[in-house]
Amino acid sequence: MNEIICPNCKKAFKVDEAGFADIVKQVRDHQFQEELENRLTLAEKEKESAVKLAEATLKNRLQEDIAKKDKELSEKLADKEAEIAEIKAKLDNAELQKKLSVTEAVQKIEKERDVLANEVKTKELEKQNEVSSLKQQFTTELQNKEAIIKYKDDEITRVKDLKAKLSTKMIGETLELHCENEFNKLRPTAFPKAYFEKDNDAKTGSKGDYIYRENDEHDNEIISIMFEMKNESDATATKKRNEDFFKELDKDRIEKKCEYAILVSMLESESELYNSGIVDVSYKFPKMYVVRPQCFIPIITLLRNAAMSSLKYKSELALVRSQNIDITNFEEKMNKFKEGFARNYDIASRKFHEAIDGIDKTIKELEKTKAALLSSENNLRLANEKTEDLTIKKLTQNNPTMKAKFDELS
Repeated sequence: MNEIICPNCKKAFKVDEAGFADIVKQVRDHQFQEELENRLTLAEKEKESAVKLAEATLKNRLQEDIAKKDKELSEKLADKEAEIAEIKAKLDNAELQKKLSVTEAVQKIEKERDVLANEVKTKELEKQNEVSSLKQQFTTELQNKEAIIKYKDDEITRVKDLKAKLSTKMIGETLELHCENEFNKLRPTAFPKAYFEKDNDAKTGSKGDYIYRENDEHDNEIISIMFEMKNESDATATKKRNEDFFKELDKDRIEKKCEYAILVSMLESESELYNSGIVDVSYKFPKMYVVRPQCFIPIITLLRNAAMSSLKYKSELALVRSQNIDITNFEEKMNKFKEGFARNYDIASRKFHEAIDGIDKTIKELEKTKAALLSSENNLRLANEKTEDLTIKKLTQNNPTMKAKFDELS
């Protein structure tokens, strides 16, 4: 900033460099104009005073100056025109470059726009195709579900009608027939030697539905099961529980000498416990299970496989039991012999004393008889001593099997 004092009001004010330069230019132009006017006036006076003397010289000089000035102006004008042309060319080139850049940018943007538009159209078509596919799939699934629902509704209606027509006895027999058919399908391949028949023995006052038994080639029992089948109609007013039949089923199992008891039940159809599959209720009654009809064959297979694994031990146990029975029979026969001999000895002893009394009365007449009887008493005594001397060791002397068993017992 430059500070300038006004010559009129004597006040100082500040101007920037551009304003200051403008003021300086005005002052210089004014001075130049004044000096030019002064010089023109002086020249006019000199011209007037020496016009005649210097007219030609001045004229020549002026012409030379004019020519020189014209030349300089022409050169400057040419330079300016060249600069203007160059600047114009640069401007034209810059404009062209600008137009080219704008054109290229516009083309690039338009190309990107077209690509994006095509992608949008493609995505839109894919979206429409996907929506159509989903709609078609949903429609198909809906139709399938509706068909399945209709089929299930028809089946439920059919089963309800069938159950409504069946009596309680027929409903139970339907479940029994189902289980029997399922077993008979697998009997030739899985259970060729098994016994599976209805329990028709009601001598004890009650009976189960079916009995399953299976023995090995030595007639040792592998497994035995007492089955009870329970079903009921949906319209039954008083609903039974599975637990209501446990006690009677356990009683039938014991009376028919079966190892396991299984209740095949359709009762308590909403129970999560019984719907889970095979339910072990041995905490209430030993070796008892409750199953749904679809687990009828699997429970037989599981128990049978477990029994087959323990068959070896059952055979050994049966052998030991038979050997124990042999020993028991031998001891019973020996005890029976001792008891019979002792009874006969008591009878003989009583007869002997009676004979002695008779002999004492008729000692003279029966002396010989008395001697014979005394001899008989001696023989009986010897026989009694022999009996008392009879031991297991002597009895088993020629019987290696019994000797080995008594050795094991000792």
